[in-house]
Amino acid sequence: MTPHDIKKRIESSLPGSTAHVLDPMQDGQHLQALVVSPAFEGMPVFKQHQMVMTAVKDIFSVVHALGLKTFTPTKWEQVKESYVN
Repeated sequence: MTPHDIKKRIESSLPGSTAHVLDPMQDGQHLQALVVSPAFEGMPVFKQHQMVMTAVKDIFSVVHALGLKTFTPTKWEQVKESYVN
């Protein structure tokens, strides 16, 4: 499963979301995802992560680890400079 496949899975499971899935070690096993969704508004971080992990739970037969950061659109606007060049 490629980072692009995971991105599509997250975005289709969380309508209105934007996912950035990275493979920083370029090994296809240790991925990182940044997910921005209005559905996260007012929700604790652990619930946000549960929503994303539910969408991709079956990938762990192929992927070893998925680092995850979730943001509401408002929070993303405040912090995106730290993540995007």
